Amino acid sequence: MSKLKVIPEKSLTNNSRIVGLLAQLEKINAEPSESDTARYVTSKILHLAQSQEKTRREMTAKGSTGMEILLSTLENTKDLQTTLNILSILVELVSAGGGRRVSFLVTKGGSQILLQLLMNASKESPPHEDLMVQIHSILAKIGPKDKKFGVKARINGALNITLNLVKQNLQNHRLVLPCLQLLRVYSANSVNSVSLGKNGVVELMFKIIGPFSKKNSSLIKVALDTLAALLKSKTNARRAVDRGYVQVLLTIYVDWHRHDNRHRNMLIRKGILQSLKSVTNIKLGRKAFIDANGMKILYNTSQECLAVRTLDPLVNTSSLIMRKCFPKNRLPLPTIKSSFHFQLPVIPVTGPVAQLYSLPPEVDDVVDESDDNDDIDVEAENETENEDDLDQNFKNDDIETDINKLKPQQEPGRTIEDLKMYEHLFPELVDDFQDYDLISKEPKPFVFEGKVRGPIVVPTAGEETSGNSGNLRKVVMKENISSKGDEGEKKSTFMDLAKEDIKDNDRTLQQQPGDQNRTISSVHGLNNDIVKALDRITLQNIPSQTAPGFTAEMKKDCSLPLTVLTCAKACPHMATCGNVLFEGRTVQLGKLCCTGVETEDDEDTESNSSVEQASVEVPDGPTLHDPDLYIEIVKNTKSVPEYSEVAYPDYFGHIPPPFKEPILERPYGVQRTKIAQDIERLIHQSDIIDRVVYDLDNPKNEYDLILNSDINSNHYHQWFYFEVSGMRPGVAYRFNIINCEKSNSQFNYGMQPLMYSVQEALNARPWWIRMGTDICYYKNHFSRSSVAAGGQKGKSYYTITFTVNFPHKDDVCYFAYHYPYTYSTLQMHLQKLESAHNPQQIYFRKDVLCETLSGNSCPLVTITAMPESNYYEHICHFRNRPYVFLSARVHPGETNASWVMKGTLEYLMSNNPTAQSLRESYIFKIVPMLNPDGVINGNHRCSLSGEDLNRQWQSPNPDLHPTIYHAKGLLQYLAAVKRLPLVYCDYHGHSRKKNVFMYGCSIKETVWHTNDNATSCDVVEDTGYRTLPKILSHIAPAFCMSSCSFVVEKSKESTARVVVWREIGVQRSYTMESTLCGCDQGKYKGLQIGTQELEEMGAKFCVGLLRLKRLTSPLEYNLPSSLLDFENDLIESSCKVTSPTTYVLDEDEPRFLEEVDYSAESNDELDIELAENVGDYEPSAQEEVLSDSELSRTYLP
Repeated sequence: MSKLKVIPEKSLTNNSRIVGLLAQLEKINAEPSESDTARYVTSKILHLAQSQEKTRREMTAKGSTGMEILLSTLENTKDLQTTLNILSILVELVSAGGGRRVSFLVTKGGSQILLQLLMNASKESPPHEDLMVQIHSILAKIGPKDKKFGVKARINGALNITLNLVKQNLQNHRLVLPCLQLLRVYSANSVNSVSLGKNGVVELMFKIIGPFSKKNSSLIKVALDTLAALLKSKTNARRAVDRGYVQVLLTIYVDWHRHDNRHRNMLIRKGILQSLKSVTNIKLGRKAFIDANGMKILYNTSQECLAVRTLDPLVNTSSLIMRKCFPKNRLPLPTIKSSFHFQLPVIPVTGPVAQLYSLPPEVDDVVDESDDNDDIDVEAENETENEDDLDQNFKNDDIETDINKLKPQQEPGRTIEDLKMYEHLFPELVDDFQDYDLISKEPKPFVFEGKVRGPIVVPTAGEETSGNSGNLRKVVMKENISSKGDEGEKKSTFMDLAKEDIKDNDRTLQQQPGDQNRTISSVHGLNNDIVKALDRITLQNIPSQTAPGFTAEMKKDCSLPLTVLTCAKACPHMATCGNVLFEGRTVQLGKLCCTGVETEDDEDTESNSSVEQASVEVPDGPTLHDPDLYIEIVKNTKSVPEYSEVAYPDYFGHIPPPFKEPILERPYGVQRTKIAQDIERLIHQSDIIDRVVYDLDNPKNEYDLILNSDINSNHYHQWFYFEVSGMRPGVAYRFNIINCEKSNSQFNYGMQPLMYSVQEALNARPWWIRMGTDICYYKNHFSRSSVAAGGQKGKSYYTITFTVNFPHKDDVCYFAYHYPYTYSTLQMHLQKLESAHNPQQIYFRKDVLCETLSGNSCPLVTITAMPESNYYEHICHFRNRPYVFLSARVHPGETNASWVMKGTLEYLMSNNPTAQSLRESYIFKIVPMLNPDGVINGNHRCSLSGEDLNRQWQSPNPDLHPTIYHAKGLLQYLAAVKRLPLVYCDYHGHSRKKNVFMYGCSIKETVWHTNDNATSCDVVEDTGYRTLPKILSHIAPAFCMSSCSFVVEKSKESTARVVVWREIGVQRSYTMESTLCGCDQGKYKGLQIGTQELEEMGAKFCVGLLRLKRLTSPLEYNLPSSLLDFENDLIESSCKVTSPTTYVLDEDEPRFLEEVDYSAESNDELDIELAENVGDYEPSAQEEVLSDSELSRTYLP
């Protein structure tokens, strides 16, 4: 006992006291006979642990052996009091230390030792109550942190020990409570859950839970949590249904709901709902729920809940259960295939298109009956407890971890002979400029002798004949609309509304078979002034017999079939298909498209202001929008549905409004109200007309709209563009687009649809504006068949709902997902840019890359500066300029990408000195629209082949994916002639994130993201891929560096970004994503994005390339100081640059938890959050004007 006398001396510190006590305990382990000493030492340690946090930290610190000593003593001691002391110490350690200390205990083998102790203690008869309480309490805490805990417990036989304790001590609440907590942990393992169910655990739980009582509420709460976990097992759920427990749960819930007036038992009420949620995962449970009148019970109780956030968990869970249990409705369509079909030249052997073609005609693809016959876990992905962990695992699984696959390996892919077909598209590499009127004419013309010095490696391309370019020009203009594969025949044309960009009218409105030739007319009340305006103005090519008041609502570059409107109470006159009034090459304007609102001056203003200081100026030329030219181009566009109408906004063009549009603040409760109304419609179905509506004799005020699938597809519904007329002012019209597929949308976070009013345009306000209130995006009760969901069963569609009050009577209004930008608009812009440029200063070529499947031309643009003269030196400098390759609009629904590209093109063609310096620095090869057919026909994501073209870059098929095949061929050609582009960038749009950002490719960052730090340290990589994004984060207000990612995912291996990086060898290969919504940082924080900001981004991208040139080759390229000053002025001092050390990994669209559909009541993002501790960096005025070398040292790697 003399050893103990050293410990109490007051001169010793607390740390030395605990260290000394632990050392004593370690020695005692070797002498098991000294039980009194062990009891005394452990009681002292317990006292210190209870009273001092420093002691608890010391014992669980890295390198401390305290935990091992305690566990070793616990394993070896036979003394009851010593055991209880140690268990109390462990409880103190894990209770106050959070997850880290619990995990520390697990790593030291605590789970196994405690389970063995439980086994030993159970052999006593009767078991010691205090011991059992302590063991169960601590096991309940550490079990969730041990991934193998369920298996360990089952192997040790602990399940039945705990279960029997509960059965034998139901009245002993002190013992039953920790036992129930441990049962809940056991039940997380599905095998354990079934095993416990066979031994009567479900019945046992119903002996504990019951009607409202002020007693034992904590016990009931834990029992309900345990029951909810147990019922996730389908076996246990069936057992509960067989014993009538669904009715019992509903009765108990109603009782607690009525008596819990002060909401003090919220957790119990939620526990009952969680149990109902689990049991209704099986078909029997859903049937029992409906038979027990569960729909009305939960609907009524949720309606009685006040609209306060405290009760949101009850309302959200109730609505989830109701929507899950109500029999899924089928979309009111005979088929979910597109209303239009295009016969492909080659049928793919595998993939979704092949499956679509192989589907027997008698198969009902709208609803999958097997969904109702199989006891599947409906929406099982949402029923897991550790969703965050699963989400992380999901993302990590998608990261490419094979270093060999990550390393770029230039693969020629095609032979040099094959690639020579692209020589004619690179005349700038061989042209001697003898026939050009250059700025300086001097003797000594350049003569190409095949011995060019330096890095100029050019093929021996033949001279281009003038006839060739003439043919190309014809192709560009040739847009005859072909119907369903009759490409050669000119049929009546549906004007390009938004067809291209859209899934438009057709997208929004789907036509049922048999009605495809049916046209919609409405001479519904146009007001007299507008009718007179129609009488006054006509288009040159429109026959005189065209009825001025005729309404045709399907737009040509916007494409889609008749939209099927299931009127759910509602609406003004809405149509989508116009009359085919013209034969051959004539086209009709949409309603009211005939009054002369002169917008040319305004358009010019738009161009000049769209890029602020880096403005696009075409001062000597006409405005880029020319309605007459637009009509001519539209007439020659080939579309599958044979569009014959032009929408008013596309004819007259769009001018950015002179005001900012803030992100919409949604009042609390809107989401809950809309979902409740949706459920009410399910319960009271008599309020729904439930039929397709074209013109309403008795208009109401709510519409269900159905989007058409992409052509040759049975899904991809998101983009819309449709027309509405015949409205009354002062009436709230609600539109529900009911077959969207993405699990969330920025419509839940402040984004509004766009509306264009004809009457407003006639009043000199011709612009698209953000419009709509009560906007929500949520899961609805329409089922998606497994055919349309990639084989997954039990999927639902989603609804976009918005309400509009129209300002004018009998107006004609257009609604769009985003600012439309049609194929014909692009062709018009290119022609206007070509006609307006100075040929002595700007080298501009517009070629045809290839023809699309339907025979439309895919334009290829080349822009650079003309050589100063035809001197040999000047020609050499001209040919030595590095290439920059840009592309856009591979996804038709991402119209914002075209607006960014418009800003880029206008800037490159402008007369300001920075643009000239940029042209002198690079040769730009631009494919401004990679998917013309998809744009023209209103697809959301696919081309006419029914495939996502941005997943075809690895092995594009020249017959099915001609634009990708030849765009890749251009890049392969450049690689073959040793002229690899310095930058490749593909412009995209992003529907679920804010700001503008980039995705790039990095081996090191990809490996780092897999947590293989050792491997990432071994990777040597040039960090130049970060330079351009960093520059843009300084000069572009909408750009956000912290949203950028440079991780390579397996699912993106066939995208342009990854293939150009890996196969072509372009280090700076990017996707630039622009938000559809708005910005949450920088100058535009809190604002929705408009075309002006998008065009500005395109221009700032160009300025960024000029800075990149200076930073990558400072010695050989120096700008005059005046230009440096001008460029520095472009940097907004208010543009914040966030730390680039955050990694974001997501798909084109990030993954969301399903619950957000029911609980998103604010504008807070539920997206993958970037590191919260990342600080914003705001450059000072002094830093704004740093020299190039200082800038590279300060900001760039």
